[in-house]
Amino acid sequence: MKLHGKLAALAFGVLPGLVLSVSGVSAALAADVPAATATTPNEHVTRATLDNGLRVVIVRDDLAPMVTTQITYLAGSYEAPKGFPGTAHALEHMMFRNSKGMTGAQLNEMTGKMGAENNAFTTNDATQYFFVAPAQYLDMLLHIEAIRMRGAQLTNKDWDLEKGAIEQEVSRDISDPGYLAFEQAERTLYAGTGYAEDALGSRPSFDATTGAILQKFYNEWYVPNNAILVIAGDVDPQATLAKVKALFGPIAKGELAPRAPLKLEPFKPETIAKATPDATGTVQYLFRMPGQQSKDYAATQVLFDVLNNSRSALSDLAAQGKVLTADAWSQPFVHGGIGVVEVGFPKGGDARQAQGHLDGVINSVLKNGIPIDLVEAAKRQEQAQFEFNKNSPMNLAEAWSQALAWQGLNSPREALDQILAVTPADVDRVAREYLKPDQRITVVLTPNPNGKRPPDSNGFGGTEKFASNDKLNGPLPEWATQQLARLQMPHWTLDPVKMILTNGITLIVQPTHVSKTVTVYGRIDSDADLQAPKGQEGVAKLLDSLFDYGTTTLDRAAFHKALDEIAATESGGSSFNLAVPSVHFDKGMQLLADNELHPALPSSAFDVQQKTLARTLAGELESPRYKMMRALRKGLLPAGDPGLRQATPKTVDGLTLADVKDYFAKVYRPDMTTIVIVGDVTPEQAKTEVEKTFGAWKANGPKPNVIPKPVAGNPAVYTVVPNAYASQDQVLMGQMLDLNIHDPARYALQLGNEVLGGNGFASRLMVDIRVNHGYAYGAGSFMSFDRSRSLLYVYYGSDPDKVKPVDRLVLKNLEEMRDTPVNADELLNAKQARIRSIPLEVSSVDAIARSLLDWSIKGEPLDEPMVAARHYLDLTAPQVQDAFRQYVHPADLVQVVQGPPPKQH
Repeated sequence: MKLHGKLAALAFGVLPGLVLSVSGVSAALAADVPAATATTPNEHVTRATLDNGLRVVIVRDDLAPMVTTQITYLAGSYEAPKGFPGTAHALEHMMFRNSKGMTGAQLNEMTGKMGAENNAFTTNDATQYFFVAPAQYLDMLLHIEAIRMRGAQLTNKDWDLEKGAIEQEVSRDISDPGYLAFEQAERTLYAGTGYAEDALGSRPSFDATTGAILQKFYNEWYVPNNAILVIAGDVDPQATLAKVKALFGPIAKGELAPRAPLKLEPFKPETIAKATPDATGTVQYLFRMPGQQSKDYAATQVLFDVLNNSRSALSDLAAQGKVLTADAWSQPFVHGGIGVVEVGFPKGGDARQAQGHLDGVINSVLKNGIPIDLVEAAKRQEQAQFEFNKNSPMNLAEAWSQALAWQGLNSPREALDQILAVTPADVDRVAREYLKPDQRITVVLTPNPNGKRPPDSNGFGGTEKFASNDKLNGPLPEWATQQLARLQMPHWTLDPVKMILTNGITLIVQPTHVSKTVTVYGRIDSDADLQAPKGQEGVAKLLDSLFDYGTTTLDRAAFHKALDEIAATESGGSSFNLAVPSVHFDKGMQLLADNELHPALPSSAFDVQQKTLARTLAGELESPRYKMMRALRKGLLPAGDPGLRQATPKTVDGLTLADVKDYFAKVYRPDMTTIVIVGDVTPEQAKTEVEKTFGAWKANGPKPNVIPKPVAGNPAVYTVVPNAYASQDQVLMGQMLDLNIHDPARYALQLGNEVLGGNGFASRLMVDIRVNHGYAYGAGSFMSFDRSRSLLYVYYGSDPDKVKPVDRLVLKNLEEMRDTPVNADELLNAKQARIRSIPLEVSSVDAIARSLLDWSIKGEPLDEPMVAARHYLDLTAPQVQDAFRQYVHPADLVQVVQGPPPKQH
């Protein structure tokens, strides 16, 4: 996935598995649905094919006042010209630069002013661009995409600027041994085809790429009859379709070139062995799989669901402690794919032994077939997931894009019907056909902190690479100016009911009716750093790992079978959750409460998980990533602070099952528990079920203190963490802020942070570090506020020789925030971004549940974003300056640099 803008993090949260499950398109996808507009009342779907061939799907979902647009061009790296595998990826980057009637700077500014998120990703077979925005800005989103469809200006000048950015991305990815191993396996599995090279591209091909090459690719493939537009959210379908016709209808269709057929060649099995800086090692089997338009694709989906089922033989390997982790996943293309089955082993562990256990599972599948009940469980889960997709307009739109653009189907319903038609015999057949031992690539990644970075992964920097002359805060297109002119309070749709039950449980219920599902999030307010006895660091982690082993009345297999029978997913522990079809809400709550209140905690499972945690920590404590975060915490917190406690193999090995049970009895209390229920349920129904299932739970003794003492400040500290695999430095700066979440000054700080580094390309850090100087691909800042402690972070990644210049720019910008009021345009942009993005924060059932839970536990009102919005509207530039002057101290920054050792600099 190639991400742009602030949605880089959001995409992974909202679209789990997107990198693995979204790939591919082919000539078969060009088939149009009937030209007449069609509406499916039960699914609130309106469909049309314009005269120029553009296929349009509009899905009404009124969960939140927001909208998402996803336009998918049926061209990816498979269509790239020979010798230029990254052409589709390069064009994806360039689509965020200048177009006729809209500059890249205007695109960035409009995105911020709307409070929107924009993003894109390139796969082997297609490229998708998507927006998430408040619903009132749908017209602007459609204008943007219509302009980009035929107006992109792909000049050599702009490509020379963008090339540095994309090469930074390539440099980062090819520093990852896991990525390099996958890429090598892909070349073997699909040698001689358009799938042999990853969509990312390579430095040599980018160096040879020109604006003319990009323009030719754009002209050939970015045409309406090779695109699918999906719109989902709180929209009027007929009015939306009229806008689409008006803006996209005049665009002429193109003449599509024939796509090269896929011709697979035999390959010889091989083993790819690499060292990795990760905490644990991995043995992977990579198989060539059927494509998304294959008749076998649905059966392979069920196969991988079965392999990942908690009751499968693969999952049992981890549950029994034979391996650290076990997983199965796939990266499908339209006419092929790569299936991966993998197990983890500890640093210093026996990879061959782990591989032997994996062999046992695969051989058993090939010999004995798949258990029939697991096939049926997988199908029930897929049917439930179809319903759960309605809980997020983003997921709903993605399901439509996936079905039409990649699977070549008529709807997500057709994809589900194919899965429901799969039989156990179908699953056995595809397993035996595609999981053959002599038709796989083996990858072994062994932890070793002293590895070497690839010779071609040197970073790319310099002003000439990606500095820009784009001017921010310039005049916007006429069609955008009027819509953005008025700033007002956002539309708030949540109206949760909060109640305190007799045993002290806080229950919050938010009914929604977009699907026949119920989602439950819960948390026991606790802090292991404050509550774990001395010498028992790791006891909370160990306890959390044991909830998977069932209850005192249902062992692990029986417990997970009970969940499978109602198509529910559940997780127990100090943070717990349940997702269940509403028809089974009562049974789901019984299982959740039984797991949460009466976990089995068997001694055999304790022995397994104690060993697993200790072995995992042995590698984790030596990993560069852990060392970086540990150094940051040590710089921010005073010596002896509870926040510096850390679990080690020694502390975990010293724990007993009695320690775990004592911690459970002391920490797990109803009067410290908040439960949020969102979905197809009334407050009365929810209360009845919670009282029935959790009502007998009682607390003993006074409430514990789980809020750490405030930390007023910290001294400046500079730490370097060597990473022999890295080609670039990753830099974190931090400072404790002497206020808490209830201090109104936080709003001035948050608004100022939007100017400093929170507003993507429009922020001061991004403009100064990337746009003006070209020192780094990206830079930003973030503030977090909690009940007693708050933090400022600044982050960036750059070549090692650029760290000092970037540091000077960071300090300069921090000082300027303290010394001078932000200008009127910056203040307005920040207010617009913060206020208008509020609907996006609660635009899915999961986001609603997580937000309500967090607000309640932190003692905030359940309409906290609206409280914040009122503060933002009233804040002035001097107030922002005063807050930075009082709380931000650039001379006290803690800085941690993770990157290549000095001899590699």
